[in-house]
Formats: sequence, structure tokens, C-alpha cells
Amino acid sequence: MRYCESPYFHHRRQTREIVIGDPANGGVIIGGNHPVVKQSMLTCDTMDTALCVKQTLELVAVGCQIVRITAPTVKDAANLQNIIAELRKQGCNVPIVADIHFKPDAAMEAVKWVEVVRVNPGNYADSKKFAVKEYNDEQYAAELARIEEKFSPLVIEAKKLKRCIRIGTNHGSLSDRIMNRFGDTPLGMVESALEFAHIARKHDFQNFKFSMKSSNPKVMIECYRLLVARLNALGADWNYPIHLGVTEAGEGEDGRIKSAIGIGSLLCDGLGDTIRVSLTEDSPREIEVCTDLLAQIPLLANSKVKISETVFPFDPFHFEKRETPEISLNENTKCGGEQLIRVVVTRATWEKVAPKIRPKDDVKPEAIYEDLNIFEIDPTQDFEINCDTQLVTVKDGVNLPAITAFRLLAAKLKKLGRNNPILLKDCINFEPVPLEPKIALLRASVVIGSLLADGIGDAILVRGEAGGGQSLRLAYNILQAAGCRSFKTDYVACPSCGRTLFNLQTVTARIKARTEHLKGVKIAIMGCIVNGPGEMADADFGYVGGAPNKINLYVGKTPIKFNIPEADAVERLVDLIKEHNKWVEPEAKETVLH
Repeated sequence: MRYCESPYFHHRRQTREIVIGDPANGGVIIGGNHPVVKQSMLTCDTMDTALCVKQTLELVAVGCQIVRITAPTVKDAANLQNIIAELRKQGCNVPIVADIHFKPDAAMEAVKWVEVVRVNPGNYADSKKFAVKEYNDEQYAAELARIEEKFSPLVIEAKKLKRCIRIGTNHGSLSDRIMNRFGDTPLGMVESALEFAHIARKHDFQNFKFSMKSSNPKVMIECYRLLVARLNALGADWNYPIHLGVTEAGEGEDGRIKSAIGIGSLLCDGLGDTIRVSLTEDSPREIEVCTDLLAQIPLLANSKVKISETVFPFDPFHFEKRETPEISLNENTKCGGEQLIRVVVTRATWEKVAPKIRPKDDVKPEAIYEDLNIFEIDPTQDFEINCDTQLVTVKDGVNLPAITAFRLLAAKLKKLGRNNPILLKDCINFEPVPLEPKIALLRASVVIGSLLADGIGDAILVRGEAGGGQSLRLAYNILQAAGCRSFKTDYVACPSCGRTLFNLQTVTARIKARTEHLKGVKIAIMGCIVNGPGEMADADFGYVGGAPNKINLYVGKTPIKFNIPEADAVERLVDLIKEHNKWVEPEAKETVLH
């Protein structure tokens, strides 16, 4: 199976066109040769018509092309009529998506008013109890018939009203039935989505798109690759558009890095028709990141130089780090083999940051590029290498984007039967002026993060960011976001919506202030049960809105404490971390690198 025509050349996946609203009057066409569409989501209560209108207008003003609004109940779904009427009255015709979880009756109300209804196959017709049960084929078929009975009315109504449906599976929120047969896996996510797609097609409804979201960029990339490969295998008429996003990415640099790794990698491979960058920040800030990220793809994807190589240097559907021997970078640091992926800096960066490094610091240079015994290779040319213990990298100035060049290097080493450790660089060609920090962050994240998600890379070097301390910190943050190293607390935080039962930005800041020193601990901060126990299952601890002003605390996917007053919940979370022996007292504040 193939998810793209070539890992070395950018061919945009040709999808069928999906019409959302009236393209002549504020609507959009997604798919085909149309530009990738940017979307975001409201964070306010759906029953607050005036605030929903205000937030929608603010999003449209900064370039948002599709706006999603949650509809947790039939009452909320009915109020979409008022929101849309007021928007149209004010001359705003942006398409609206109703976000549906658990409530088919809310979907049936919402489809009357909105251009798109998003359903989650994991909870549209199923309840999730984390039950373990074996299904024989007859029982499984009976379950599929039940799902068809639940989903078909929405499909029929959407077809009649010329609406669109987004079939959106989320990692961790799969139904018990799917979990028991396929596990919480990319395959399970794809199978869950395809079940709903088959039902839609049975009614000759074609106006739908897919999404496969995860808070883990590597899982998200695998899911979309597998989905597209499966669609390709099903036939040419399964060319439905896809929406890209890393869910619960968080805030600040971490949220941007996670999103850039997941979304950027797939865009560079030609996949994706709509995108959302999910940040625990005010929604308009998501659109700025979408715009900046999309602008980098033509520079980072190879659409000019034809590559004849046919060998895939990695398994696109199952992550496995490329096997390499362990070698010494210097007298203190090894890389390759089972070692951590190492952070290399230039001598200029070393001279800036070395005086500020303390012995216990986790963020520190581990080797200096100019001091390495490294073989710089032009992978577009034939080369010979006589041992596996030689560190290699792509030579600066090679006429290829970095992702393509390093994939090609890995492929040619594979053909030579060599497993040499590879040093990744965020750039191999330099622009005449320093990059703006926000652009340097996105480019480095896409390039290095994509390659790490491919399983390629034993050490990394960031040079696009001009600041010494910033470039060092960025390298470590990319490794953390890609799941390769853990040097600080990891946070999974949803971006907020009308279901959220507390102020996510305020609470996230409060939790970080108490826990940001807990290296290696993963904490999920979820506004409601929709993005709760399933999607945060790989977190150590969870802080979840259970009711207004009430918080439930989790260990993994198991609820431990219920209905804690919000005013006490952060300290109760700290107590829970202490009970599970994950707590250490914070040291004095570290010196910030510049």
C-alpha cells in the first residue's frame, strides 16, 4: 500500500471537490486543486448567541474560512439557527460546522441549519465503558447494523439538504467494539471511519470528508497515511478530502511544534485539504499559525527536482526507529543504538550558551558540529562508505529540501546495506537574512519532526533559529513533541469549546505553575468528558471538567477522584501525583538562556 506517489517528490493528492455553502457568497470548495482551507472553533457557550457571533466575526476577520461550533444538546443545536441568522444578517456567510458527540438527535437538529455536521464514529452510536468483550462475526455484523440504523437518518437528511459531513475519528475515543477488535491503533481509527463512510455511500451520499486526530504527532501521521492508503486501495472514487489536525496540542511553542510536526509532515507529502491548529489560546491565534505553516510548505516540499529512487527508507504505517550502531560523538556523549537522540550545536551557539549551562541542566549542548567526525554526503550523487560507525549527514548546499535530502540519504544507505547514524539538520540551504523566530520554529519542527516521525535521525542540529539559547531550546522541544526525549513535564491540553467547564487558559497556567518541574510526567487538561479519559489515556494524570465548577481527576484513563471544587482541584492534582510517587520538590528557578 502507498499513501503518496513518492516520499521524495511532492504530488498533491487529487481529491474530489466538496462544496460547503455557496462558494460565490462566502462558502468554500475543498479538495481538487483548491488551496488548503483554514478553520478554527469557537470557545464560548453555544447558547450565548451574541458571543458566538462576535467570536465568529473575529475569526473571519483574520482569515478563518470554516468555523466549528459545538452542539452538545438538541437545545444547543437549535440555537445554531439564531447564530447563523445573525451572522447572515451582518453579511457574514462563513460556513458553520456543528460538532456532535454522543447525541444523534442533536445532529438531526443541527443539520437543518449548518453547512457541515462533524460526527465522531467512536461515540455517535456507541457508549464508551472501556469494556472488554469478544465479538464473533455474527455479533459484529449485528453491531454494524445497529450503527447503520443510527447514522443513516443523518446521511439521508444531509443529502436532501445538500450538507456536508465530516467523519472524524479521534485516537483514544474509539468505541469499545472497535477497541476490542483492533485496539487503540491507527488501524482501529481507520476502520471506524470507513464503517461510517460505507453507510454514507450506501445512500449515494458523497459529500463527506475524513479526519484522524491524535495528540501524538507520530500516531496522527500514521493514521492519515494508513487512511489514504486504504482509500487508494478501495478505488479511484474513494478520493475524499481529508482534514488535518493534531488535537489537544496545548499552547505556546509546544502547541505550535506538535501541530507543525503532524500537519506539516503530511502537507509536505501532498496530503490535506483543510487544516486546524488546535491551541489552548484565543482562537484567532490559530489562524495565524495556519497561515504561516501553509506558507512554508512550498519551501520545504520537493516539487522541482525529480528523484528516481523507488526504495522507501521507512515503514510509513508502523513507527520504528531506524536501526543504527552506537557510536561516540565525543568523550562524554554517545549516539545511535539505544542512545537518546542527541542535540548538536554550532560552535557559535556553544560559545553563547556554554557560560550559562549548569551541571544539572537538562537543556544543554551535547556536541559541537565543527568538532564532529562526520561524513557530509550529497545524496543525489553516488557515494561509498566502508563502515557503519561513521556518522553521516547531508552536505550543505545540496539542491533539495531537507526532508527529501535526508530521506534520500537513508534510502541510499539502505541500498548499500549500511546503517550509519544520521545527524539531521533543519536546513541545508541558508537564506540571506535570519528567519523570524516564529517561522524558524515552524520550519525546524516540520523538517526535523517529519524525519523523526519516519524513524530517521540519531542527532539533530537546529541552525535556522539565530538565537543561541532559542535554537538549543527549540531542538529539545522538537524532540519532546516528537516523543523522542522527555526533559520537562508534558502537557496534553484541549483548545476549549462551548462544552468546556472551566477556563482552560487560566487553569492550564495554574497547573503549569505547580507542575512544570516534573520531568517525564505527562498531564492531560481536558475541558469536558468528550476529550477526556480515552484521548488522554497515555497521560499519567488527568484533570477533567466533570460538571460546572467541578473537576474529576484521573490516573491514566481511570477516574480516581470526583466532583472536586475547582478552587481546590489543582492542589488535589498535586496530592494525587504525590500519592503515585511522581512528585519532586522544585529547585530554584533556572537561568533562562538567551
